[in-house]
Amino acid sequence: MKKIVRASFIAILSIAVLAESASCLSRFIARKQFQPVFQKGMCYTTWNKTAYGTVGSDKSLEKLKELNVEWVAILTTWYQDNCFSTEIFPTGTTPSDKSIKQAIEKAHSLGMKVMLKPHLDLLSTEEGSWRGEIASMRESDWQVWFESYKNFMLHYAKIAEETNVEMLCVGTELTSATATNGGMWRGVINAVRRVYKGDLIYAANWNEEYLHIRFWDALDYAGIDVYFPLSDKVRPTYDELIEAWKRWILEIEEWQKTVNKPVVFTEAGYRSSTRPASSPWEGIPAGEKVDLELQVVCYKALVDTFWNKDWFYGAYWWNWGTNVRMGGKFNREFTPQNKPAQDYIAELYKREVKK
Repeated sequence: MKKIVRASFIAILSIAVLAESASCLSRFIARKQFQPVFQKGMCYTTWNKTAYGTVGSDKSLEKLKELNVEWVAILTTWYQDNCFSTEIFPTGTTPSDKSIKQAIEKAHSLGMKVMLKPHLDLLSTEEGSWRGEIASMRESDWQVWFESYKNFMLHYAKIAEETNVEMLCVGTELTSATATNGGMWRGVINAVRRVYKGDLIYAANWNEEYLHIRFWDALDYAGIDVYFPLSDKVRPTYDELIEAWKRWILEIEEWQKTVNKPVVFTEAGYRSSTRPASSPWEGIPAGEKVDLELQVVCYKALVDTFWNKDWFYGAYWWNWGTNVRMGGKFNREFTPQNKPAQDYIAELYKREVKK
């Protein structure tokens, strides 16, 4: 009897091993068949629990479709108390799962593809001003933080899989957290891949973070939020911006050769004001006036620098809101809505892309 039981156990174990091998092989083949897709994108944003999925949100997405946008990065944000906290959680401003699913469904019904882009922010900035300064003094605290972060990502990985989202962003601008924790990030990525079959990307900060990440090989695309400083001048010209990009393009191209990944600009944008290229990651400095046309000049300089690079696979402009009337001629913020930049995007996204 013992021999029979043992034989049965070995047979079952053998079947399990073969099944796992077949599963690994199928995942390997799926990765080998990956083909990058050029993304004519827009960051679609709200910090309101129910704004996605409303009639207004639907109209705003319909407007994006009219502008030839093919991909939308749908934002959702969870928080931690401060940069040394280890617990990550949603708040009353986090879009509800129901509203996110409705926005995804609407985008898909319009023929647009979706990147689901969960963000992590701080409730208190007294000890660190932004998500890039999230840090820990002890290894044990990092382990607790990454467990909480993994659960955060898995929550949205499951939604992404359920709604057939085409791509999931596994992190955004977490500079300190990516500096020395490559193994823990791989654990997060592996956990996500077990529940989500789509493509994965990380959105690295422009300020050196993208150069130091050691887990690009575990992802499908390498993402950069490209708020590179270009000019301190008031109203810089197109030629001056093109010249300023030369410094950064050399750095980006050398880095891309080392990671050998298709690159997507997960955020790109400029204020519609008189010094948009000085510190493009910041809000509006005091005294800046509206300049709608300069926003277009900045867009054009970025596009003309990168569009035809063989490794470049698109950009997501920051940002488009759920209110179709957002922006306008008196608005100095990043949004291109109801500004000349909106018309530029519509014409840009008519271009044929050959990769």
